Amino acid sequence: MGLFKELYHYRELLKTNVQKEIRGKYKASVLGVLWSFINPLLMVLVYAIVFPYIMRVKTENYLIFLICGIIPWNFFTLAVSQGTTCITNNSNLIKKVYFPREILPISVVTSGLVNFFISCLIIVIFVLIGGLGISWHLIFLPLIALVQYIITLAIVFLLSAFNVYIKDTEYIVNFLINMLFYATPILYTTDMFSGAITWIFKLNPIAHLINAYRDIFYLQRIPNLGNLFILFIIGLVAVYICYKIFDKLEKRFAEEI
Repeated sequence: MGLFKELYHYRELLKTNVQKEIRGKYKASVLGVLWSFINPLLMVLVYAIVFPYIMRVKTENYLIFLICGIIPWNFFTLAVSQGTTCITNNSNLIKKVYFPREILPISVVTSGLVNFFISCLIIVIFVLIGGLGISWHLIFLPLIALVQYIITLAIVFLLSAFNVYIKDTEYIVNFLINMLFYATPILYTTDMFSGAITWIFKLNPIAHLINAYRDIFYLQRIPNLGNLFILFIIGLVAVYICYKIFDKLEKRFAEEI
């Protein structure tokens, strides 16, 4: 409760920091926030050429299938990669001014969530152009995004604190993200695999979230609410544990950075 009281007290700083994260990312570029749309579209273009034609992947409406995976994946990877360095990148501020250090990782993940909802317009455009249309199942979008937000925040709390003490953390994280990409059903369906390898998907929370997004946009059906509930509980427990670790380690942030 102390954290929530402090965040409320510094709510204007939190709001300003979220706005800075949203606007500052492409501040010096000509196209600005349009890169939030261009980046995933370029990724989709590359994979849409490589996998259906070169790798012979046969999935109906593959472009829509692909974009439903890449947009949520971008939210996760950008938040984790930027969140890992959010403390070290603000070292001067941390050394000079007191404020709840939790604001920094929360700002990164929250701005990522806002950008994600904006990027969902790309998915809507694709499903409309592809002839699938919009269904009432989109009411589950905030629920799925909330679960992803909680899980991502837990990871960012942990990694941002570790990165202060172990400088190689950000490089290890980038490597693991690249590995996780191929262990997540973004370019393919989980139905393509059987046997022991399916445990990789069952233990990968991002895989369940990607499938849930595809359920509401691509397949237009109710997502697996049981899986989402389990992920929600796991996410809450993870946030609590990771925040406690963050809270313990942040006492020496100013000294270490």
